[in-house]
Amino acid sequence: MTNPSSPLPLVRLLPARDKRVKGGHPWAFSNEIAMSAELRALPPGSPVRLEGDDGMKHGVWHFNPHSLIAARVLDRNPEVEPGANWYRRRLSDALALRTRLGVPNFCRLVHAEADGLPGLVVDRFDDVIALQANTAGMEMATPLIVEALRELLAPRAIVSRNDSSVRTLEGLELNSGLLHGTEARARVEEGGIGFEVDLLSGQKTGWFFDQRENRARVAGLASGATMLDAFCHTGGFGLLAAKAGAASVTLLDRSQPALDLAMATAAANGLGERVTAQRGEALETLERMVGARRTFDIVVADPPAFAKSRKDIPAALRAYQRLARLCAQLVAPGGYLFIASCSHHAAPAEFFEAVAQGVWRARREARILCSSGAGPDHPVHPILPESAYLKAQLLQLG
Repeated sequence: MTNPSSPLPLVRLLPARDKRVKGGHPWAFSNEIAMSAELRALPPGSPVRLEGDDGMKHGVWHFNPHSLIAARVLDRNPEVEPGANWYRRRLSDALALRTRLGVPNFCRLVHAEADGLPGLVVDRFDDVIALQANTAGMEMATPLIVEALRELLAPRAIVSRNDSSVRTLEGLELNSGLLHGTEARARVEEGGIGFEVDLLSGQKTGWFFDQRENRARVAGLASGATMLDAFCHTGGFGLLAAKAGAASVTLLDRSQPALDLAMATAAANGLGERVTAQRGEALETLERMVGARRTFDIVVADPPAFAKSRKDIPAALRAYQRLARLCAQLVAPGGYLFIASCSHHAAPAEFFEAVAQGVWRARREARILCSSGAGPDHPVHPILPESAYLKAQLLQLG
């Protein structure tokens, strides 16, 4: 299983099962690999050399014999060994790209496959880093990644947010904790506001950098407007709109700690008099608001993923249609609706069709001003379109 020139185990693709890998796909599935007792005994996440049955070398991959996605490409060069220097170079490249793009020090620093680090997500909060290792390979490499991040950025703290359910597909436990430093609180600066973030108890990696450009776009419409920010989390959309001159902002979320943090941020930035918080299940609360004939100049709906798996897609699309219908009924004539989906299982065309049907069922005429996704600090792998998970539309309603 090994080559004298390399200490890495050799994994071979089955005959006639190499078309996807030869086409540049960064994953190899378990039913494409010539499994053996020796391979099944490898520790999950081991780096291996992948070859076709024809001897074609496909580079170095992370291998998990117990996962449906059995191998994920690290480097097309079959001679590399992914040690400390390799991870330092990859992370340095990711940092250089964000610098070149003019992205601030509050950003998605690593976006998995698109940054050549499959299964790894790294968010930067200036001097604090949140790390999510969603594969066995990145779990095994975490000490090397932490070492490289400390050398490159000298962060005050590094926090693991390994609580994503996708880890269970790799046979990994869910956990969070400090990898470096003594405390996990951080701060995000965006649009002239400082947001306090608790990286151990907040959602995902603590802040939704993917909506930065969309938040700025909505804030640009907010001067003098009334606004509802549904599924607001810690109030990113609503507070930036208030900062931009919104007359009043209503924050809606089911999480009292998230609302408390949002209101504390509003007070600290002199926005407390124009911002109110309402706790409740968003869809139920929206129904009641429709019944009470409330309207707002701007309605934002940025829910968590409705489709956790492919089997959830039909129900999720019905939920997005219902959400669009309710929100459209709450938009004042001439006002604006911003609605988003972070369900990577729901294709963009499906989501946008659900939105269109929901708006029509509300008997509202509309025009789409912008269809968008995440910002450039969330690059997309060209052969993994599902990595473009965020879909959003901004509409004006008549």
